[in-house]
Amino acid sequence: MTGWVKDEQQRSHGFQVTFFRVRPGIAEQNPSKFAPRQVLFAHAAIADSLSGRLRHAERSARAGFGLAEAKEGVTDVRLDDWSLRQVADGRYHAVVKGEDFSIALDLETRQPPLLQGDRGYSRKGPDPRAASHYYSLPHLKVAGEMTIDGRPQKVSGEAWFDHEWSSDYVDVDAQGWDWMGINLADGGSLMAFRMRDRHGGERWAAATLRSADGSVQVFGPDAVEWMPGRTWKSPRTGVTYPVQWRVRVGDRTYDVEPLMHDAELDSRASTGTIYWEGPVTLRSSDGATAGRGYLELTGYAGKMEM
Repeated sequence: MTGWVKDEQQRSHGFQVTFFRVRPGIAEQNPSKFAPRQVLFAHAAIADSLSGRLRHAERSARAGFGLAEAKEGVTDVRLDDWSLRQVADGRYHAVVKGEDFSIALDLETRQPPLLQGDRGYSRKGPDPRAASHYYSLPHLKVAGEMTIDGRPQKVSGEAWFDHEWSSDYVDVDAQGWDWMGINLADGGSLMAFRMRDRHGGERWAAATLRSADGSVQVFGPDAVEWMPGRTWKSPRTGVTYPVQWRVRVGDRTYDVEPLMHDAELDSRASTGTIYWEGPVTLRSSDGATAGRGYLELTGYAGKMEM
C-alpha cells in the first residue's frame, strides 16, 4: 500500500507498506519446521516532508511458528509485530513499527478492483511468460495515526493497494522497472510502468487508465512512453535516479513531480535491493494537478534480483 496523507497541521506525507512472500525452492522435502519453504519480507517507509528524507525499516523471516505467516484466500499477513489484514468487507488495517516511526492505519475501499493488463494478466516483457497476476484498489480512504520521533499525529488521506503474484516476474534481459500508481483528481486512476534493459532502453511498457465514469482503457508498449527529466544522486549509495518524468499514455501527456528527492530505500538487509519509491504529483499538460500517487524506480543500483 502506498498513499498520501495530511497530519493535524495539514502537512503532506507519503507512506509505503509492502509485504513480499517468496518460495525459494530449497529444502522443500525437509520435514523440519525450520525449513524455509516460504520466506517473508516487509518494507515500510514514511516520506517525511518536514525533514525531506525517507524514514524506512525492513523485516524478514521464514514463515512459521505463528511469528511470520501469510494466509491464503484473504489478505492477512504478519511478520512479528508488523501486519496487513483485511478486517472486514472493504476495510484493511496496517501496522508497522520502525526505530523512529510507526504507522497504524485503517483503509477502506471505495471503488471496485482495477484489473491490470488483460483481465488481470499483466505482461512484463516480450515473452508472455514474464508476467504477473495483478489487480489494484485505487482511492482507498485512509485514517489513522503516524508517529515520527515519538510524536504521534492523526492523519487522513488516500491510498493505492497493489497485489501481484507470479512465478516468472522479470525476464532475463530486464534490468529493472519504472512504475507509478496514481489516484486521479477526478476520481479516475492510472497505473503505468516500463521495463528497462541493461542499457537503459525500454524492453516493455503498459498502462491502465480508469476514467471517472468507470470505463477502462488498457495501453500496450506503443502507447506508453517514459521520458526522464531531473535526476537526484544519493549521497549514501552514489546511485542516480531520474526523479522527474514526462509520461505519455495514449494521447495524454503528464508531468510527474516528486514531493521530495530523497526517497531511496536501501533494503540490502532483506530483499538485497536498493530502489527509489516516493510520493509524486501528476500534472496535466496545462500544469494543473491531475492526481497524486507513488513512483517506484528499480534497477538503477544494479540488476533487480529478488
